Amino acid sequence: MFNYNDAFSRNIGWVTDSEQECLKNARVAIAGAGGVGSVHALTLARLGIGNFNLADFDEFDVHNFNRQAGAFMSTVGRPKVQVMGAMVRDINPEADIKLFEEGVTAENLENFLAGVDIYVDSLDFFALEARKMLFAECEKQGIPIVTVAPLGMGAAMLVFMEGSMGFQEYFGFEGQSEEDQLISFLVGLSPSLPQRSYLVDPTRVDFHAQKGPSTGMAVQLCSGLAGTTVLKILLNRGEVVKAPRGLHFDAYKNSLSKTWRPLGSKNPIQWLARKVVKMKISGQG
Repeated sequence: MFNYNDAFSRNIGWVTDSEQECLKNARVAIAGAGGVGSVHALTLARLGIGNFNLADFDEFDVHNFNRQAGAFMSTVGRPKVQVMGAMVRDINPEADIKLFEEGVTAENLENFLAGVDIYVDSLDFFALEARKMLFAECEKQGIPIVTVAPLGMGAAMLVFMEGSMGFQEYFGFEGQSEEDQLISFLVGLSPSLPQRSYLVDPTRVDFHAQKGPSTGMAVQLCSGLAGTTVLKILLNRGEVVKAPRGLHFDAYKNSLSKTWRPLGSKNPIQWLARKVVKMKISGQG
């Protein structure tokens, strides 16, 4: 028979009994139940988070097998959010899980963020409009945002919350074309771009077709960073690295970059990085 205290007793020591109770009562919203989102949901469930809002409109397919925690032959064709909801409940049958099978839309945004303590961004890299909508509403409501991108064989993290730079100022999306916004997002997430040195086939990165390569190792690293940061924010202990500062750990390069971009998108280094990436994409670099 399931017992919450027994199930998460091995967390105690790294957290106190009262802190575990805080995690049990917390509600985390995750938009995207694919690559990073599926692993985030399981990691946070095993941390003992007791309440989830999960959103995704997609179904599992064979090309998800290399990285997505809910992707199996038995789940091909099934809604991702249903599968991940069931997997979370298999870890914690007492979890309160609200599923948003249409994804996050302007119509359900208020419900998706209702009662939420923290939002963990897990949208597809190319889902900029949904991301901007969510980030803006979280910022308006004072909901902390943790976003960790799987890049190459590493993970790049940014946190937007009280005391941080705003997401719009940091990324500078306003007035940019869709392609330039994607470039700004990439360079903002990964100012040091360590992964570009070992991309063996650049033709697999196609901004126009909105496709790119990914690895299972990267999403696992993302989940460790995100889960730890969620813990620190919810329990109000430990230093949280906030935008315009970020972290980028790359396992392939054996490197940890502590990034800092004062002025955000207006930083001259960011402007140069965006220019270089754009030249690469257009085949001029």
